[in-house]
Amino acid sequence: MTYSGSGDVTGDIVAIDVQNPPPAAPGSTSGCEDSDFPPPPSDPAIALIQRGTCTFGEKVVNAEEAGYDAAIIFNEGQPGRTDVVAGTLGAPSDTPAVGMSSADGLALEELDRTEDVVMNVTTSTDSRQATTVNVLADSTSGDPRKTTVVGAHLDSVAGGAGINDNGSGSSTILEIAEEMADLKVNPRNRVRFAFWGAEELGLLGSEHYVDSLNNRQLGRISANLNFDMVGSPNYVRFVYDGDGDGAQGNPVGPPGSAQIEDIFTRHFGGEGLESDPTPFNGRSDYGPFIAVGIPAGGLFTGAEGIKTAEQAAVYGGTAGVAYDPNYHQAGDTIVNLNTAALHEMSDAAAHATWTLARTRTGFFEDGSRTAGTARMAPKFEFSGSHAQR
Repeated sequence: MTYSGSGDVTGDIVAIDVQNPPPAAPGSTSGCEDSDFPPPPSDPAIALIQRGTCTFGEKVVNAEEAGYDAAIIFNEGQPGRTDVVAGTLGAPSDTPAVGMSSADGLALEELDRTEDVVMNVTTSTDSRQATTVNVLADSTSGDPRKTTVVGAHLDSVAGGAGINDNGSGSSTILEIAEEMADLKVNPRNRVRFAFWGAEELGLLGSEHYVDSLNNRQLGRISANLNFDMVGSPNYVRFVYDGDGDGAQGNPVGPPGSAQIEDIFTRHFGGEGLESDPTPFNGRSDYGPFIAVGIPAGGLFTGAEGIKTAEQAAVYGGTAGVAYDPNYHQAGDTIVNLNTAALHEMSDAAAHATWTLARTRTGFFEDGSRTAGTARMAPKFEFSGSHAQR
């Protein structure tokens, strides 16, 4: 787990309010309350906690306060929540914390009912302060009261070369900026190209940027476009689901997000290309913008999710395989980038950027141009690319 403490702990396992079999839908409260934790039977002791409704950080803090010396958090067990879970604690912790698959976690819970189970948890982590930067570049013309922020993150994970995640997105918006400069175009509305730092550690760059603006400054941002992973090898043309109608339970973006989604889907339709919605779940740098009421949209070609047979029939590629088998791995290199996806998605990105740069009228339901600034603070499943609950 990101922000895990370092340590070498050998002790009795204690299953903490585990639902076995797991609930039909995500909903386990394992480790979410102080009362879930019995007194440790030994010193040291290790808490075995099921993924569920509260954050990983809350689970680990509760375990630490109850006297446990390490925590194992295993995936909850529903379809799509079975693999080894990798997430973030949200802040540095002194407690070693690791992830586990649902099968292994549930098997340990069953064994713990009848046996004294002793485990060893060893972690070696590096937790220190460092400096990162955002790189911002504005068009030389355009109304600054109606600014579109076009963003992509610069960083990658330590174990990955970072070409798709997110060299694909950052190079896409750099190319758009260079073409606008070379063609000497004059946007009606200002365009701000934002290259974010430290997305992988929890959207730190984009959060800092949004938090640094007062309400007047936020009101001058009419929209945010986000491009994070747009060249996945086994890709789908995913468009952020601004109106929330892509699937039951999808969150709805701030007013104006549905219209941004429509810009992308109409573009793809005009090119004879299919597209699918993907939910606003806080997984990339649009999160801080929609949290303060700024409409957002963007594109994504998929990460560790598995391509369905239906998607393979539409988009080609291989069903039953991840959209990007090299996600957060050393194989995320230029030889594993899908250039067809990159070309299709970058054309759509340029189209949407220029559409918002040239619009005379607002794209909100009431016809206005100005984004809302009510801080909505939605609860996201992800913090950057890392699950947080």
